[in-house]
Amino acid sequence: MGCLGMAGPFPLAMWANKAPHQPLTSAASDNQWSHSLFALVPSWTRKILFKRESDLNHQLLEDVSNMSVSSEFGITLQKCGVVDVEHDPQTAYITLVINNTNTLLSTNITDLILLDNITGLRIQKTSGNTTTDGVQIYRKRFLQGGEHFVINYSALLDAKEMWDGRILTLPAKLTFSSSSQNKTHLVSLTASFTITEEKKTKIMYSHAITASGFFIAFFISLVLTCAVFLIIYRTQIFKWSFCSKNQEIQHELSQNHKLEHSQFNSGDLFSEDIIMNDQIIDILSFEEPGNMLRALEDLEVASLTRADADLEAQRTQICKEVIGMMLKNMVLSHNLFPHVEKKISSIFKKRFLAMEKEIQEEYERKMVALTAECNLETKKKMEAQCQKARAANEEAEELMKKINEKPAVEYRNLLDRLHRLDQDHLKRFLLVKQEEYFAKAYRQLAVTQRKELHTIFFAQITNATLKGELKLEAAKTLVEGYSKIQGDIEELMDFLQASRKYHLNRRFSYREYLISKIQLRHSHVSALINAAATQISSLLNKMERAGHLPESHLGMLLDRAETEINFVKQKFDHDLKQEKQKLRQKLITKRRREMLQKQKEHQKEQLSFGDPFKTTNDITHYLRHWKDLLSGHTIEFEELVEKLDNEASEELKELLFSLTEKAIEEFKRVQCGVFVQELVKLNVPKLFLLEAVEEHKKEMAVKHEQLEREEHDKSMAAEELLQFTRQKLNQELETGISEQKKLRSWERSVFMQLLSLPLSLSEEELLRMRQELHCCFSQVDSSLAWPKIRARTLLQTFEMEQRDTEMLKVDQNLAMTSKQQHSKMGKTGSRNRNKLDILKKSLQAKILIYEDLVKDENLNKIKNELQLEKEHHLRDLENKLGEYIASLAFQKTVKKSKMLELYTAIINVQAMLFEQLSTSKTLSKLECIQILEAHNPEIEELDRKLEYEMLHKDSAQQHLISRQRWILDGLGLSSEAVETNAERHVTVLLRQAMNKCRQFINLYQQSLRDEQWNCVVLENLLENIEMDAFLAIYSQELRLAGYLAKLTRVPMGMLHRVLNWLLPSSSQSEVLSVLDSINKYSDGVVDSDSNADESGSCRKRKNQELWQAREKKVRQDLINRSLEKIPSLKNRKDR
Repeated sequence: MGCLGMAGPFPLAMWANKAPHQPLTSAASDNQWSHSLFALVPSWTRKILFKRESDLNHQLLEDVSNMSVSSEFGITLQKCGVVDVEHDPQTAYITLVINNTNTLLSTNITDLILLDNITGLRIQKTSGNTTTDGVQIYRKRFLQGGEHFVINYSALLDAKEMWDGRILTLPAKLTFSSSSQNKTHLVSLTASFTITEEKKTKIMYSHAITASGFFIAFFISLVLTCAVFLIIYRTQIFKWSFCSKNQEIQHELSQNHKLEHSQFNSGDLFSEDIIMNDQIIDILSFEEPGNMLRALEDLEVASLTRADADLEAQRTQICKEVIGMMLKNMVLSHNLFPHVEKKISSIFKKRFLAMEKEIQEEYERKMVALTAECNLETKKKMEAQCQKARAANEEAEELMKKINEKPAVEYRNLLDRLHRLDQDHLKRFLLVKQEEYFAKAYRQLAVTQRKELHTIFFAQITNATLKGELKLEAAKTLVEGYSKIQGDIEELMDFLQASRKYHLNRRFSYREYLISKIQLRHSHVSALINAAATQISSLLNKMERAGHLPESHLGMLLDRAETEINFVKQKFDHDLKQEKQKLRQKLITKRRREMLQKQKEHQKEQLSFGDPFKTTNDITHYLRHWKDLLSGHTIEFEELVEKLDNEASEELKELLFSLTEKAIEEFKRVQCGVFVQELVKLNVPKLFLLEAVEEHKKEMAVKHEQLEREEHDKSMAAEELLQFTRQKLNQELETGISEQKKLRSWERSVFMQLLSLPLSLSEEELLRMRQELHCCFSQVDSSLAWPKIRARTLLQTFEMEQRDTEMLKVDQNLAMTSKQQHSKMGKTGSRNRNKLDILKKSLQAKILIYEDLVKDENLNKIKNELQLEKEHHLRDLENKLGEYIASLAFQKTVKKSKMLELYTAIINVQAMLFEQLSTSKTLSKLECIQILEAHNPEIEELDRKLEYEMLHKDSAQQHLISRQRWILDGLGLSSEAVETNAERHVTVLLRQAMNKCRQFINLYQQSLRDEQWNCVVLENLLENIEMDAFLAIYSQELRLAGYLAKLTRVPMGMLHRVLNWLLPSSSQSEVLSVLDSINKYSDGVVDSDSNADESGSCRKRKNQELWQAREKKVRQDLINRSLEKIPSLKNRKDR
């Protein structure tokens, strides 16, 4: 079946053929990712037919290419379209299909990102995000095996768009992660799609042909219509209630969408975790015993990553809820008006939504970029490895031409084996490197989101304070509360993270135990089957050795025995595979049903829990309750997972043993019913045969007891190891919580040390410092997956380095041995044989390097490396915070030094002008002294005001400190209480004392922070008072300089040059500003260089010469002063 292009748009019927209780979700849209008819159609290319119009003056656009591409994982990407040519502009109806319904190859895939090229199209209705590069991006978190998704959209064809060759190429590219065979692969598929412009052909109608064609078409249509209705009636394919079903699906989608925004709901994450847990069934059922632990490790990393996403969603939701509760508490305490609270809450919600949208878009961009980068790196590495393998193969081919067949075949097999090992290890290395890239990107986005949350809070508080909506005291209360609650939230998240890590480690240690039991069972079963199979050939050989069976018959019977044994083994493998498939479906159905039921119970408890706390004023109790609830839910879920894992293991064990018993019975039947009868026909004594069969029965019983005993012993050892591992995990949980508490204590001490520094910060600067502090300390924790992923990368790196070192030694030994053999051997044939033997030994040594590489010696290196990276990370955070504080202090210092430089420059200008007045005899010394004395009272008045302000602020600060100490003094146990309780039990008094002690410590720390905060703010206020006084004095000095400039009539150009010399670090605009101020206070009578009278009087020429001399003197004085500051020149001058 294909898509039929008609003169108008072809309606696409939609079916929602999917599993029940599995609502469709998409990051791209709520309604576009739906199931379609295309999922039921084969993946071969569909031809799209178009009807031509009989119009010579127009041109027709046709879709002449529809490409379907498939991956090795059974994923099919298809793009097809229909063009409506009846209307202008012409419209294309395009469909994108992602098909994961291949029953043989389908597997669960994640992180689907579809890039659809729409160059030359004007999109009308779509759910994608159109980018500036003409690409739509669709994203889907998860697509389960057996499902498919369809995207439909319409677009207008842009007639003005110039196409190369009149062909519009619009490929669609799909990237996704696949967990096939329990290994993560990054896969990319591209479906080609072209729209070709074709000229219309004029059709010359013939009425006879038209009439005959009409009757033929009518007859064929009638037959086809009857056949279609007969098929519909017989098979009942179509369900005419699909519209109501679609409405139900949309209702479920809308309900899920509502749940996403409720408290702590991470339904998608939880559902994906449930589906991800199905992989343990695949590992236990179908994975090779030797690969089970590696597959389990990959599943562990995926589960840790999913847990990180879940915890990050909970953290974000907690922060948003707590901010809302703080604002409500401000209203209840009458520190905030209700309408202001509603306004601020509304702004917070909008900002949070915008932030989440930006983070999501950034996540999509990063995933696309990283996928492309990783694919490119993988391609380069694999091509280099393939070139290396081809070169080695070509060299081997040249050598094998000169040697006989058997040694050459052995050498070629060794070479192929080495290349496979090399390729497998390279793929593994690239896989863990890609995991590290994606984990690092996700961590960066998580940190960015945390920082953005803090930024939004502090920015909104600052804006509300500046607008007057929030009083300064209320803002300080909010910030203090926010800082305290952030500490509580960090402690809560530390606990939840440590608890989740503990339970996940416990889960996977138990799964390792189950895998060890399954490996024992497989070896047990293999030994039993091999023993039963060996008894048949043993019986025949025994008869031959006893002389009852001719040697001529022995070979024929042994060949037949081998055939029968292979048949039984193949039947056993086939039955085991089939029964495991059936059992897998049963186990997965049961797991999902019970897990989803548990999920619904937890969601119901979480939603009902949030209501009583909507109007609470005790946020600490709120967080404590969430801690108990979430940790309880985690314990319940992990107990359920462990129970289901154990049940699956037991059912697999029963299945394996039951089929093994059938296989052994089949071997007995073959032995007794086939070969014993054949031997009887060949006149072998029955008594001897019966004795041999009875002996075999006893041997099988002994073998069975021996294997059971060995399995029991090894199972007991595995259980002891499991108990030891769990004890170790308990210790690690306590150690981890303790270390994280120390880190949080370090945070508080760093903050206290910062406040104890001789800083002077304004309220706004303190808010920014608090924000920076929270941004830094929100990164102190580590994600669950990152240490594991980083350790895997380091292990692969260390192993590769170790392997390369050993390989280099082998190559050096090979070169040395080849050189020695070349000098000894004379004949070409013997030289080639010897060279081949040397190369075979070299290949065997390299294979041993791959197979016998010891991992334990690298574990300590990895542990030390991770510890060093953690220490460097903390040091970087501390340095970053210190740099921020230093930058604030530096800015204040620069501002002070700039002001001091301006003041010094004005004083120097005054001195120059006074000297000029004295030299030119314009004023006498007495008159100059009178000017200065008239200027002094103004300066003294400013000094008195400054001293008064300083004393006032200092007394206010002392009053505040004494008030805080009075509050602390009231915390102790009163003497009356002690006397009253003197006869009570000592433990009661101790408990009261401990409670008071904790309360006293908290209040004392808070009081100390407040005191230090107030000291920092007071220091800033005092500095501002000093700066205001200094600016007033500077203004007075400017006024005096302007007055002196008026008296001296100093030339403007000369004064400009002098100020440039006196203000070397100031910009030209700042110099001109000072010059304008002097000019303003001189009433604009300052001369310019061109104001000299052209008639030229003697006095003016003399004044000009005096100014020039004064300018030279000022310049020379500045040069001499600068030279005196250089130590080397000063010492040379002294000598």
